[in-house]
Amino acid sequence: MSAPLLRVTDLRVEFPLARGLLRAVDGASFEVRPGEALGIVGESGSGKTIALRALVGLLPRTARIAGGSIEFDGVDVLGLSEDARRALRGRSIAMVFQEPMTALNPVMRVGDQIAEAPLVRLGLSRRRARVRTLELMRLVGIPDAARRADAYPHELSGGLRQRVMIAIALSANPQLILCDEPTTALDVTIQDQILKLLQSLRADLGVSLVFVSHDLAVIAQTCTRVAVMYAGQVVETGTVEAVFREPRHPYTLGLLRSVPDFDVTRERLASIPGVPPDPAAPPPGCPFHPRCPFAQADCTSGAFPLRALASDRATACIHHDVCAEDARREPVVASG
Repeated sequence: MSAPLLRVTDLRVEFPLARGLLRAVDGASFEVRPGEALGIVGESGSGKTIALRALVGLLPRTARIAGGSIEFDGVDVLGLSEDARRALRGRSIAMVFQEPMTALNPVMRVGDQIAEAPLVRLGLSRRRARVRTLELMRLVGIPDAARRADAYPHELSGGLRQRVMIAIALSANPQLILCDEPTTALDVTIQDQILKLLQSLRADLGVSLVFVSHDLAVIAQTCTRVAVMYAGQVVETGTVEAVFREPRHPYTLGLLRSVPDFDVTRERLASIPGVPPDPAAPPPGCPFHPRCPFAQADCTSGAFPLRALASDRATACIHHDVCAEDARREPVVASG
C-alpha cells in the first residue's frame, strides 16, 4: 500500500466567540493516497468545509488552527512560511469551489483566468499559456474552446462555469484537488456530467481528490474511500463499499437510513432524532450520544478517538458491533 499523499492528524480549528471557543474542527484525522478519491460527508455544520479550507490556508480571518498536523507529500504544511504555503496551494494543491460565479473573477475573461497559473506558476510564455488554456478547456469538455476562452463568466452556463473552475484547478498540474461540493448548485443532468468528468480525470491523470459533500449518492459515485464527520470529528473511515454496506458508527447508519429508497414504500422517511450539538458547548463523551439509539452509560464520558477495526477501517464508536448488527438486520441504502 502506497504512503499517503496527504495525512491529517488531530486537526483542530477554532473560532473565538464572546461566549467561548467554537470548535469547528475538533480533532479530525484522515489520509489520502496517490490517485485516490476520498469523500468527506456529514450534515451542514459538521466541519467538512472548514477542514478542507484549513488544508490550503483559506480559513476565515477569525479562525485559527489550534492543534494537529497537516502533512502533504512528506512536508509539514503548518510549518511552512506563508509564501511557501501559497506556492504549494498554487502548484501542488488546487481547489474547486461550490459556486463558480463567486469564485471566478467577473471582469476577467475565463481564458485569462485559466492561463494565470501556467503563466505565474509554470513560467510559460503568453503564447504557450494560451495553448495550454485551450488544451485544458477541451480536456474538461468545453466546446468551441477558442471562442469561449474570450467569454466572461456571466456569459457561460452554470455547467460550463464549473468546467472552467476544474480547468483552473488542473492548470498547474496539481497532485491533489480539493472539491467543496462542486455540483450542489447544478441540475442533476449537469451534476452527473461533472462527476463523470472528475472520475475520468482522476483515472487518466492520476490526480488525487478530496470531495466534500452532504450527498451520499455523490460520494458513492465519485469516491473510493469515505470519512464521515460529525461535530467537527471524523467518526468513521473506510472504503465506500464497506462503510455503506455495514456502517460501524450510529451516525453513519442514521445518514444512510435517511436516504430515500424508491423501491420501498414507507409512510415517512427515516431521520436522525434531535439536533447537532452546539460546537461552542459540545456534550461530554461521544458527541453523538444524545441522539444515538444505542447509547449506553459509558458513552457519556471520556474521549472517543478513531479506533482501527482493520487495515483500512476505523470507527469512533465503542459499541460498533451493536451498530453493525442492526445494519445487518435492516440493510441500509447507499444512494437514491
